[in-house]
Amino acid sequence: MPHLESLENKLVVLIGGGGFLGRNIAQELLRRGARLRIADRHPEKAFFLKPLANLGQIQFVACDVTKPATLAAVMHGADAAAYLVGSFGADQWAVQAEGAGKAAAAATAAGVKAFVHVSAVGADATSDSGYARSKGEGEALVRAAFPAATLIRPTILFGEGDNFLNMFAGLIRALPAVPVFGPEAKLQPVWVDDAAMAVALSLADAGQHAGKTYEIAGPEQLTMLQLHEKIASGQGRSRSFIAVPDALSSIFAALPGTPMSTDQWNLLKAGNVASGQHAGLEAFGITPRPLDLFLDRWMTRFRKYGRFSAKQEAA
Repeated sequence: MPHLESLENKLVVLIGGGGFLGRNIAQELLRRGARLRIADRHPEKAFFLKPLANLGQIQFVACDVTKPATLAAVMHGADAAAYLVGSFGADQWAVQAEGAGKAAAAATAAGVKAFVHVSAVGADATSDSGYARSKGEGEALVRAAFPAATLIRPTILFGEGDNFLNMFAGLIRALPAVPVFGPEAKLQPVWVDDAAMAVALSLADAGQHAGKTYEIAGPEQLTMLQLHEKIASGQGRSRSFIAVPDALSSIFAALPGTPMSTDQWNLLKAGNVASGQHAGLEAFGITPRPLDLFLDRWMTRFRKYGRFSAKQEAA
């Protein structure tokens, strides 16, 4: 396993550090002795990290990436920084494109030595998808402002407490028949701790990873239907899965108030797998870990009697 001693006592800024990936990166960096500044609109989301830090090792700062003055303030005195902000909302351009560029510019002005921008697989400034387009535009703005930045494009992140597996797990627990949108869409989910390690190593060795783009993904591809089946199996439940036709999925996504937007539907239909055009986790010496390694344990709380239930008991 690679080492991160070069970050000992270095000040690392995690912009968007209160999010799912940011909190996991923070834990990795704290273990390695880095000093952290969690910069987020809601930094209190990461307060649970306090017991993991030594005295003076972690700081929480409110930050709005649409305001350059707040970005300049959080970069003050930093040795390294990572930009982790993302959105599926109407503010995609403001936070995924413009905000990323402003953060990179603030890092350059502050003399930051290493900058990592977490983008997404499928980032493309020419895409019809607002999410993919703003991610691609963000990459270009980051490169212009901080040419030595490392760009990391993860696939969908999974981990205990994520908003991805747990959303489907809740539906499977509650419904005897579960609709599956995009049943044949291909996914290649990556464990959040593997992604966090890749970001940490990029920050630790700016010379090795400067100016490079990586696509990080899990070791296996599976369809949306297969993912649902794995989750049901982990819960010990017998469920019927209804493959929703694409035409109907498109209409559903276009309706107001639904949990899936048209943009999200288009992304799902296109799939979420590594293109193979860039190096992946192997470039960091990381062997990606599969979903099956964790799913059975994580689904325990969704079983009929929780930890007091035998897995094989159908419900």
